[in-house]
Amino acid sequence: MEHPLQISFRGVTSTEAIEAKVKERAARLERYHDQIMSCRVMIESPHRHQHQGKLYHVRIDLTVPGAELVVSREPPAHHEHEDVYVAIRDAFDAAQRRLEDHARVRRGAVKVHADRPVARVCQLFPDGGYGFVETPDGREIYFHRNSVLDGAFDELAVGSRIEFAEAMGEQGPCASTVRLVDKGGPRV
Repeated sequence: MEHPLQISFRGVTSTEAIEAKVKERAARLERYHDQIMSCRVMIESPHRHQHQGKLYHVRIDLTVPGAELVVSREPPAHHEHEDVYVAIRDAFDAAQRRLEDHARVRRGAVKVHADRPVARVCQLFPDGGYGFVETPDGREIYFHRNSVLDGAFDELAVGSRIEFAEAMGEQGPCASTVRLVDKGGPRV
């Protein structure tokens, strides 16, 4: 880390044991992202419930190149976060996941789903269980009843807007996955 770890307490008495646990977990974060610039940890006990003991809230602010990652573990409704060490563990586990996700995005290892094209149903043959969609570029593509998600084939009508995934069938392009967007929108 470029800057030293900062630990602050609010409504909680600082102890060497708590600080040692935070330092240990913060050092472990560097295994998951090697460019952590700073780490600030706030441990607080914001309120006392009538029928429960103290619940601990842990907030971790991490600065890495291109982002500031914030993990804020609010005390859950159950008694688990009455133990400050459990609250610290949960917060650092969440921070680890955020760092791993951030590192994956920076490496480009995250799968990006392309938007599916939107088309409209231009011909429908309910008795045969198939139809054709007109794509935005003017092509007509075959689809079968089994390609329509959620059993929505019977809800389709000429003019229905759909999203589809195009695939190559035995006789040319076909819509392998069809999802009804709306039952009768404007022409695409």
